[in-house]
Amino acid sequence: MSHVSHGAPAHGRGSSRAASLPDWFTEHRAAGHDGDRGWSHLLQRGDAVRIFVAGGTGVVGRPLVQALVDRGHDVTASTHRSENVSVVETLGARPALMNGLDEAAVRQAVLDAAPEVIINQITALSAPSRDYGKWLETTNRLRSEGTKTLMAAAHEAGTRRVVAQSASFMTEPGSGPTDESTPLYLDAPEPIRTHIQANIAAETLVVGTPGIEGVVLRYGFLYGEGTAIGPGGEWATAIESGDLPIVGEGTGRYPFVHVRDAVTATVQAVDRGGPGVYNVVGDEPAPQAEWLPYLAQILGAPPPRRISAEQAEEQIGVQAVYYGTQLRAASNARAKAELGLSLAYPSWREGFRELFA
Repeated sequence: MSHVSHGAPAHGRGSSRAASLPDWFTEHRAAGHDGDRGWSHLLQRGDAVRIFVAGGTGVVGRPLVQALVDRGHDVTASTHRSENVSVVETLGARPALMNGLDEAAVRQAVLDAAPEVIINQITALSAPSRDYGKWLETTNRLRSEGTKTLMAAAHEAGTRRVVAQSASFMTEPGSGPTDESTPLYLDAPEPIRTHIQANIAAETLVVGTPGIEGVVLRYGFLYGEGTAIGPGGEWATAIESGDLPIVGEGTGRYPFVHVRDAVTATVQAVDRGGPGVYNVVGDEPAPQAEWLPYLAQILGAPPPRRISAEQAEEQIGVQAVYYGTQLRAASNARAKAELGLSLAYPSWREGFRELFA
């Protein structure tokens, strides 16, 4: 029986490999170009901006910090682990040792950095998701309590813009695609509801703090190196062992986004787009009944088994039913129009093939 909780890899959990930049970033950076999937549009040096990246050593944080530094920005990046201080320095940024729930430490780190822009990437999702509700507890606190502290520090420091991550997969069940105005799943069963409430609290603080341009990036399910859907990641490993099932008819439509595209969108949000909420997702939604067998075939794994919604709720949890059968497609039209989102991987199919080639 599977213990994989069908949690959300969109915040960077998955592989426990040692801290490093993903191969795709370091290889392309060394080459200086990358054809159609290049970073040249991000590496053109413009006006340097003082940027504080809260959570600068995660799956998105590391390549994000490197991209910002390479673009000429003056970057400070936080980590809560002393062993990652050297990682930040290697990226070319100033390290700030900070627990996102320590109000005094957050305030001091932000005031010391005096940033014009803050990018919040702090989560606590690197551990395996054996218990979905418990797995989310610290991240929920970081979303609500931590964001409150960070926004207060930003206001005190005179920060003009805050860019914060959130999730695109928390809308109420229904038919048809969703956008940023679609009602959220406020009456979801626990522990989904508490997580959505924490995300709402964070989003409200970011866009509602006076004097600050608040930009919320609702990432889709992240895939790529270091995520659950990456080589050695939790979901990929479960698929290889036949432990990740299709739930019911598998009609839940996952909004995937490659880590590289999430980084690109975040860099663009430093100086593009008005305040508000943006879905950062690929062009092609992925029904569970399609993406799971597709990835299993790429991995040389057996076809995924099927279980009923009732079995999924009993064996895995209510989140498996929501994601597997009720999740709706998410539109990225606003991010394209206002942030200039340009996707290296518009389709998860192409992204999966390249990732596991």
